[in-house]
Amino acid sequence: MFISKTKPLRCLTKHISKFHLSTALFHTWHFLSLPSSPSLTQIKQAHARILVSGLAADARFMGHLLAHLSLSDSVPLGYCKSIFRAISFPSVFAFNNMIRCLAKGNSNSPLQSLALYSSMQRGYLKPNNYTFTFLLQACSFASANTEGIQVHTHVMKLGFGNDVFIRNALIHLYCACSRVENSKRVFEEDALCRDVVTWNSMLAALVRSGQISVAERMFVEMLDKDVISWSTMITGYVQNGLLKKGLECFNEMREKGIKPNEAILVTALSASAQLGLISYGRLIHSTIESVNFPLTVPVGTTLIDMYAKYGCIEQSKFLFNCMPKKDICTWNVMICGLALHCHAKQVLALFQSFISEGFSPVNITFIGVLNACSRAGMVSEGRHYFKLMTNDYGIQPEMEHYGCMVDLLARAGLIDEAAQLIETMVVPLDPVLWSTLLGACKIYGLVEMGENIGNKLIQLDPNRDGHYVQLARIYAKARKWEDVVRVRRLMAERTRKIAGWSLIEAQGRVHRFFAGDREHERCYDIYKMLESIGLRVAEAGYLPNISPVLHDIGEEEKENAIKEHSERLAIAFGILVTEVRDCIRIVKNLRVCEDCHEVTKIISRIFKREIIVRDGSRFHHFKEGKCSCLDYW
Repeated sequence: MFISKTKPLRCLTKHISKFHLSTALFHTWHFLSLPSSPSLTQIKQAHARILVSGLAADARFMGHLLAHLSLSDSVPLGYCKSIFRAISFPSVFAFNNMIRCLAKGNSNSPLQSLALYSSMQRGYLKPNNYTFTFLLQACSFASANTEGIQVHTHVMKLGFGNDVFIRNALIHLYCACSRVENSKRVFEEDALCRDVVTWNSMLAALVRSGQISVAERMFVEMLDKDVISWSTMITGYVQNGLLKKGLECFNEMREKGIKPNEAILVTALSASAQLGLISYGRLIHSTIESVNFPLTVPVGTTLIDMYAKYGCIEQSKFLFNCMPKKDICTWNVMICGLALHCHAKQVLALFQSFISEGFSPVNITFIGVLNACSRAGMVSEGRHYFKLMTNDYGIQPEMEHYGCMVDLLARAGLIDEAAQLIETMVVPLDPVLWSTLLGACKIYGLVEMGENIGNKLIQLDPNRDGHYVQLARIYAKARKWEDVVRVRRLMAERTRKIAGWSLIEAQGRVHRFFAGDREHERCYDIYKMLESIGLRVAEAGYLPNISPVLHDIGEEEKENAIKEHSERLAIAFGILVTEVRDCIRIVKNLRVCEDCHEVTKIISRIFKREIIVRDGSRFHHFKEGKCSCLDYW
């Protein structure tokens, strides 16, 4: 009764008489009952049972072993070859599975499958559609265009040209070999021989080649879109710099009720973080929660990074603590995020926890740690971690590490030590480091040294307007107006100055302001609010710091110029249109000037508003008259 009802044993009766069924043969049933994704250990156990059962010469059993191995993520090629060699007369099934084992991208030898295919032909075995699918996969992994064309020729000669799986593999092959026109030709040859994978393969080929507008038209034509179709399109937009379109595509997918996969969520969160659009980021996060998507390492890490870039560092910390599993990337994102928000002590504490968890720091880990020390002026700690990085962990300093140390030393007034560090660098010199020293010369009023470094920088990089601005500010602070005029004239002749702007997201869109901007539709209201702010901060004891203004003009004109800086216009607009308890979030492309920094602190106190400004250097959290940077930036 047991034998007659057991399907695997019915297969065996074709090879062995049921009257000679032994106890050993009974155990082979366990082999045929392997799970769909068995581990290597389980496969080897099944192999052992076959050997003990005396069935090692049975091609069917050995072929099934190869089939399971071919589905494994990590293929032990030596083991696969030994099994294949044990088969006296391999069938097409056995050949196909051995080809598939060799064809995998992690086999390091995908083109060996072509040699095996030649061996198969010499044995007068006729390949089937699976054979060519695996061969084309091998050519794709190896980006072997010439060999792929030869396989394509065999496909056509042997009459497999209308097999949809082979056509999909051909499209993918030519895409992998950057032959998108060939992919198009295969796609267009037979409009009736297509499935959703065909469309997705062609869509991916177009996106990969940067033909985003063509991909867009094809996406609209697709009648049957699956989650891969949406993922390809969203990723295509983001990879081609069309971040807003990528987020709009995500929103459309969400409205159609399609559940996103991990790749879509990570891509959309990354795009949102780059744009600094908190409304989109929160929408994506709410989608994750509404579909009960697990907080996987990639999704959790990207959420932490996104909130850190929005200025919501507390939310980043909450997510970090909630994650059930973290990898080294998660820890590094949290360390760098805290550093960006000037939480130096928390960074150093987190670094110690990171080490205690058994992780080994890498390049980016120390960038975060040294950045934190630099932003907090922790000189002795910075020196300690710089030595720890090189002496204990053998990490060679790169430009970012040197940049943190030079900034730390220069701001602490240790300009000679910073200059010596630059001179002893083992990586190619970046003018940005001398620019950091130039900024320190302005802070400490070192006109002669600043003049030397400024002139050196202008020679090294004459097209960068920042060098001229820094040098002009040093001259302006020393009231050397003729030199200011000379440097600014040189700047006008040689460079194109980058205009300062500030962004604020409000009322469902992003608003951009420039200094002295009069283009906004609520310009009148903004300047009325700016006037009101000016009166209230003056009553609170504010006195303008006009040193950043580089012109030899009247004091009143300088004060007016500072009052209309882009971040002040954005703050005025933010007070106008947001609720009293709402945080005002601003992104500025350049560094906040000293006067705007001071006045923003006063605004946060008298208006009882939290204001977060992300400038070209770091995040500033203004609250109750104080800034998170402690005026050290």
